[in-house]
Amino acid sequence: MTNKQIAELFSAGQFENTYPYLSEKIEWDIFGEKMLKGKKAVVEHCEQTAKYFKSVTTNFRTYNVIEDRNKIAVNGKAEFIRDGKTVAIVNACDVYEFDGSDNIQKVCSYCINDAKPK
Repeated sequence: MTNKQIAELFSAGQFENTYPYLSEKIEWDIFGEKMLKGKKAVVEHCEQTAKYFKSVTTNFRTYNVIEDRNKIAVNGKAEFIRDGKTVAIVNACDVYEFDGSDNIQKVCSYCINDAKPK
């Protein structure tokens, strides 16, 4: 799998497919929310997030994927629907840094919640 594919899967919430590509020393900074350090902490957060994704219908839309050597940025939008009603809309940008072994060593996530789901 290419680094671009790994980043796109992670950004789309398909975390389990990316676990083999996470550095043991990964850092995930979810700005304004939390900083996760180490593969175990990141996987635990991914598992919690995946449970939420299973409780709603999730529509992910990727707008751009920009790649520059070992860095990849993915921006897009996620709409979360429950019982036919939109419960949240999140616009996000994830910036990935890969190490020399093609594992994610750092993720910086910028998420903006739409206060008025449409």
